[in-house]
Amino acid sequence: MSVGDFLLVAVLAVPALGALAVAAIPRDRAARLVGTLAAALTLVAAVALVAGRDQGWTTYAATASAVRPWHSIDLPWVPGLDLRFHLGVDGISWPLVVLTALLTLLCCGYSLWRVPGGGDGRALVALLLVVEVGILGTFLALDLVLFFLFFEVVLLPMYAIIVGWGGDGTDPASLDARRRAGRKFALYTLFGSVLLLVGVYVVVAAAGTADIMVLTGGSELSRTTQLAAFTLLAFAFAVKSPLWPLHSWLPDAHTQAPTVGSVLLAGVLLKMGTYGLIRVAVGVAPEGARWAAPVLGVLAVAAILVGSLVCLAQTELKRLIAYSSVGHMGFVLLGVATLTATGIQAALIGNVAHGVITGLLFFLAGAIKDRTHTGALSELSGLRETAPRLSGLLAFAAVASLGLPGLAGFWGEAFAVVAAVEAGGALWTTLAVLAAIGGALTAAYLLRLLRRVTHGQPTPAVAALSPGLAGAELVAWTPLVLLALAVGLAPTLVLGVAEAPVEALVGVLR
Repeated sequence: MSVGDFLLVAVLAVPALGALAVAAIPRDRAARLVGTLAAALTLVAAVALVAGRDQGWTTYAATASAVRPWHSIDLPWVPGLDLRFHLGVDGISWPLVVLTALLTLLCCGYSLWRVPGGGDGRALVALLLVVEVGILGTFLALDLVLFFLFFEVVLLPMYAIIVGWGGDGTDPASLDARRRAGRKFALYTLFGSVLLLVGVYVVVAAAGTADIMVLTGGSELSRTTQLAAFTLLAFAFAVKSPLWPLHSWLPDAHTQAPTVGSVLLAGVLLKMGTYGLIRVAVGVAPEGARWAAPVLGVLAVAAILVGSLVCLAQTELKRLIAYSSVGHMGFVLLGVATLTATGIQAALIGNVAHGVITGLLFFLAGAIKDRTHTGALSELSGLRETAPRLSGLLAFAAVASLGLPGLAGFWGEAFAVVAAVEAGGALWTTLAVLAAIGGALTAAYLLRLLRRVTHGQPTPAVAALSPGLAGAELVAWTPLVLLALAVGLAPTLVLGVAEAPVEALVGVLR
């Protein structure tokens, strides 16, 4: 086993073993420390996967597959059904693997300082690590059935996090609200899972294999099968992303989830859907993707406009940030829908930027709500006067989210619009113009947020705030601030590693 293969196993094994260790340790704080250490080791292994990428790409360059992992493991799993434990990482999945490991570490570290009411911190950290295993496995799986299983691992622990530690208190009304949000999340996700299972069955039954490397390009599938498979898979991933109009579970889940739950939910769990759309739906059924591309483009722009308009009407901080994800994921979908190298690169960097910036926004929203005990925008004015550091960080995250040049949010939105223009034709040009208008609306609602929260006379809830920030907060937030700057100033950090695999994927779409 090479070093790269060992790291692939470690990325999944370390958080899984960490979750078991956390559950077995009786002392709460010691268990949380062990969980945080496991998350830190996972991040080290995830970052180290980039080593040897050139050699790995060369090894697979002679294959006919458009998927050429840097490192891979392919072992028998269920020989009777020809299912294999096949893992691999390339430039499309690696940035998301690192982002998942980083956000999980920050959430576990944050839980050392503050545990939401409703349950002990040991169980929360164990569930965070189980969620991490499911998300990382989804990004690394190169077998469709294995992909489906990892995709499903996330459901129950995230439901437990929302119901067990979410809400604003332990009173019956709060408990009922978070239970409703958890049920809605679970039901929507299960609906998507059924569609994904049927889509996987259609592909595997027709092709006789579940190997994503073999399936990419659609050569094993007829046109009719590809159209059916793409429809099922696209709907399944649209629920998880979530893409308009299948997004209504998102605001309730975010509003009721604890801070660390919201960070993981927005930062990386949504990316399972957009990653699956690129790797599985588009890769395995390219004819279906070409057939559905105009519809996907229209739905993407509708998500951008609807998400922005709804945000302009929001009066609650976390719900506004949650609805903003609908618009940002719309830009990601628009990039994918163009089926061009520029568009898919836009989707990939948009995924990473959204995870970094929205993760930071939810950390800040949680800090504001914990301090003031309210998320109503009308009760949060004057933050700049009493907590200037917290106000400054919120302003930074907001302008990064609206796509200010030089920060991470700019590249995904700009490239998605450029890709639509490059696609040509009246439809795509119109969609590009409407998406640009949606970008202006994004700036409008985020600037409105800053005006309502940071300016004006301090409300009673804000007037009592302490101006300082806890050390644990700075430790959790600083990496995200630095990443938003780094990706904004040097987008090649994401685009450079993704260039070759994206070109290979686009090659099978032509």
